[in-house]
Amino acid sequence: MPPKKAAAKPNVSAEELLGHYREMLLIRRFEEKAGQLYGMGLIGGFCHLYIGQEAVVVGLEAAADEGDKRVTSYRDHGHMLACGMDPKGIMAELTGRDGGFSKGKGGSMHMFSKEKHFYGGHGIVAAQVPLGAGLAFSDKYKGNDRVTFAYFGDGAANQGQVYETYNMAQLWELPVIFVIENNGYAMGTSVVRSTKSPSLWERGAAYGIKGEEVDGMSVLAVKEAGERAVAHCRAGKGPYILEVKTYRYRGHSMSDPAKYRTRDEVQKMRDERDPIEQIRDMLLTGKHATEDDLKAIDKEIKATVNEAAEFSKESPEPALEELWTDIYAEVEA
Repeated sequence: MPPKKAAAKPNVSAEELLGHYREMLLIRRFEEKAGQLYGMGLIGGFCHLYIGQEAVVVGLEAAADEGDKRVTSYRDHGHMLACGMDPKGIMAELTGRDGGFSKGKGGSMHMFSKEKHFYGGHGIVAAQVPLGAGLAFSDKYKGNDRVTFAYFGDGAANQGQVYETYNMAQLWELPVIFVIENNGYAMGTSVVRSTKSPSLWERGAAYGIKGEEVDGMSVLAVKEAGERAVAHCRAGKGPYILEVKTYRYRGHSMSDPAKYRTRDEVQKMRDERDPIEQIRDMLLTGKHATEDDLKAIDKEIKATVNEAAEFSKESPEPALEELWTDIYAEVEA
């Protein structure tokens, strides 16, 4: 469960608050629409929604610079939107259409964008963690001052390859930020039943990796911690661990009824800790925006999401020939 007390709010402009609000709301509305399309049978396979966790990626993207990389697991639509990938291409990929980022062949769990430095969406639990270290190794080798964000969850945090990666990343002082999105339940087992250590980020101490716990329901707290982590990596001090305590409102996937927790628990989190409502309250109480302003933003975002949904429906299914593309990399001898 996320910490009950939020971190002190740093100074932030009205423009930044509105930006955070808009980006988190886009993710929320997009995921709600994806849930609808899944229910209509337009999205097949697995579909893992990011509703409730929006502050994590929005806060960290606010701390990133152009050229920084990100890699994550299968709850990845929010990461794509936060790094600037086109909602149309994302939704088309979810529905398996040719206009999708992976030409309809990856679906919800496997999307990439070289242009936005987004390296997936990976379906094997924790497999993206060593890949993230590999991306950071490439950047250190090139000396380009870039940082990689390697996202994984509390369930993946118990995988052995995570600790092999910690060791190598610290040994080679790689500029990688390990982001543990601890939503408390992994695939459906509470972290208190699956993990003996009281915290996950402190496990990095065995390798000499610095880190901290962050209130993942506060986009401002996440951004502030992200800036510390980025500065640490860019200074050549090696990796950094952020254990971001967050919460997902939906089940692990669309097929998960989430009977391992009570409705009251979820509703209490929505009522008291919702990341979007926190920023909304700050905008209104600080007189940075009116109710009408925020309604207009919501209307605009819903139009964007509806447009993406229509694009996904109209985009054709991939041709059979696409089965044979993107299998091998073409290289010059």
